[in-house]
Amino acid sequence: MMNKKIMFVSLIASAFFMNAAYAGVKDPKVNQRQHHQHERVAQGVKSGELTRSEAKDLRGDQRELRQKERAYKSDGQLSKAERVDLHKDLNANSKEIYADKHNSDVRP
Repeated sequence: MMNKKIMFVSLIASAFFMNAAYAGVKDPKVNQRQHHQHERVAQGVKSGELTRSEAKDLRGDQRELRQKERAYKSDGQLSKAERVDLHKDLNANSKEIYADKHNSDVRP
């Protein structure tokens, strides 16, 4: 019985410390924007507004952004400058999605 209590307390303590270690890494706005852009690309493919090559390029841009985000977060912190840089890249991706969806190229 005592071992279960000790195990439970140590589990709670380790969860608390792990959560505190990752507190500086979370950025829900970046994740939300990435998710929204992913859905915009999927909708563009579904509606035919995006060609296969446009969708492939946009997905590649999203993949590069996720890799950059992981690199920024690898030290356990996401600085203000890194956060600003991610949002700058997200803005550029958003404009590219809009341009590709509203050009004259359509999927046959």
